[in-house]
Amino acid sequence: MRCDEEGYGAGSLFLSFVLGGLMGAGVALLLAPKSGEETRRRIRELAGDMRDKAEDYVEETKSKVMSTFEKGKGFIDEKKSIITTAVEAGREAYEKEKERLAKEH
Repeated sequence: MRCDEEGYGAGSLFLSFVLGGLMGAGVALLLAPKSGEETRRRIRELAGDMRDKAEDYVEETKSKVMSTFEKGKGFIDEKKSIITTAVEAGREAYEKEKERLAKEH
C-alpha cells in the first residue's frame, strides 16, 4: 500500500524522517560526555540546522502548493468556460424551441 493512500505524502514522511534524525542527534549530544560549553555550541548548531531544513521544507511546500493552486485555477477557468458555453447553447435552444412553438399556435 502506498503512503499517499494512507493519508501521508512523501514530503511529510521525509520531514518526519529528518526531524526524527535531528532529534535523535540532539539527544545524543545531550548524553555525550562533552564539556557544557561544547555541548551548548553543538546544540546551537543542531538547532540552526533544524531551522534551515524546516525553512527549506516550508519554501518547497509553499512552492508546490502555489503551483497546484495555479493548475487548479486554470482547470476551473477552463471548465467554467465550457459550462458557460453549454448554458448559452441551452438558452439559445430553449429560445428557438419557444419561438417554434409560438408560431405553431
